[in-house]
Amino acid sequence: MLDTLAETVGKDQVSNLLRKQWVRKALEYRQRLGNGALQERVASLVEIRKTEGYMAEWHSTADGFVITEYNCAISQIVESFPSVCGNELEMFELALQDCKVERTHWLAGGEHRCGYLVQAK
Repeated sequence: MLDTLAETVGKDQVSNLLRKQWVRKALEYRQRLGNGALQERVASLVEIRKTEGYMAEWHSTADGFVITEYNCAISQIVESFPSVCGNELEMFELALQDCKVERTHWLAGGEHRCGYLVQAK
């Protein structure tokens, strides 16, 4: 469907629509996560992602928390619209609004997982 939409309105417009969807999802996540301790919010975010089809886990480090996803539930979308990966990173930053989120590993870059370092600002 996204390819058909891209043929109709253009790939840039579809990318914009996908970005808006990620922002909407980030705000939904933020609401569901609440204002608890960062560790609790990271753990809750990982549980939400699991219900969405991601094989995800988290652990704490000296620098913060690492979220790891071992599969990509949206890999078919990423093949045609690679910008979605950037949107996912932005989504985590919006959902965890008081944090810096950095990609540490990337399936689309040939690694075996996606990883995100979450640090309090």
